[in-house]
Amino acid sequence: MKAIYAGSFDPLTLGHLDIIQRASRIFAEVLVLISENNEKSGYIPIEDRVALIKEATKDLSNIKVGVHSGLVVEYAKANSYDCLLRGMRAASDFEGELELSQINHALSDGLETIFLMTNPGYSFMRASRVWELLKYSDDLSLLVPENVALYINTKYR
Repeated sequence: MKAIYAGSFDPLTLGHLDIIQRASRIFAEVLVLISENNEKSGYIPIEDRVALIKEATKDLSNIKVGVHSGLVVEYAKANSYDCLLRGMRAASDFEGELELSQINHALSDGLETIFLMTNPGYSFMRASRVWELLKYSDDLSLLVPENVALYINTKYR
């Protein structure tokens, strides 16, 4: 089975990386799909996000990284993916993720969504917290992979 794990990944967090690593043991292929959102500019340029994710996942042979603007479900259908993968941090994520999975299921004529619960140690992580922490600390090691921390501290300090 081939799965898509979509998000903005601005930046890639340790929570994201945990989901990717665990998914790599379940699926034959996992595409980490950076979804371009014209309504949000983001901090890290898309091409840099691609490079950072590739570097952080270089030891996982079945991980691919791509970029798409538009509906992820359309990308999945056009490229023969079997399911969408979503990480869930807490019960508060459930309602929105359930709604999204039902919409995607209807739009795709049956594309499944698989939910992976986050490792409890990463349940507090959000990409927005990285940018908040950066205002007060150089140490981002609790939130992001080493290569991402180095990039952020170099570009944004």
